[in-house]
Amino acid sequence: MVATAEFGDKTQLLAILLAARFRAPIPIMLGILGATLVNHAIAAFFGWAASDILSGDTLRWILAVSFFAMAIWTLQTDKLDKPPETFDKLGAFLATLIAFFIIEIGDKTQVATMALAAHYQSIVLVTIGTTLGMMIANVPAVYLGEMAARKLPLVWMRRIAAAILFLMAIAAALNIGQLF
Repeated sequence: MVATAEFGDKTQLLAILLAARFRAPIPIMLGILGATLVNHAIAAFFGWAASDILSGDTLRWILAVSFFAMAIWTLQTDKLDKPPETFDKLGAFLATLIAFFIIEIGDKTQVATMALAAHYQSIVLVTIGTTLGMMIANVPAVYLGEMAARKLPLVWMRRIAAAILFLMAIAAALNIGQLF
């Protein structure tokens, strides 16, 4: 789910931008990994803590509504012209670590992490899964950079991701196959 929500998101645009600027894929990927692990672990903790307060049906509906909201959010255009020039002085790893941590605050993948942790009651497994989703979506962006953006229009990536998230919202709302 997180990998799907991430297509065409501002963090993917940031990965492309940082890859073009620093031309250092390994430090950039490590920065993405570190920032995502910390950010999503915090989000998973808050989601897990909230689950003690909410019932199973309430959590299912929160999850369905969050998928629906993420589908709508995915259709919105995220614009990111360039990170502040002070990031150049930090180097590829630190610039990526700081930028990704900040840009993920309040992002749809952070919201998804909270909802999934509340539902599945596992901080560690949800953090690993959502971080893996972020890496699946952002590592190709680092390697492919602008070439991917030229060949695959972001508008279609957003539409496909939104359609998948709408289907996930319906499945969660209807409790289809206990997928969620």
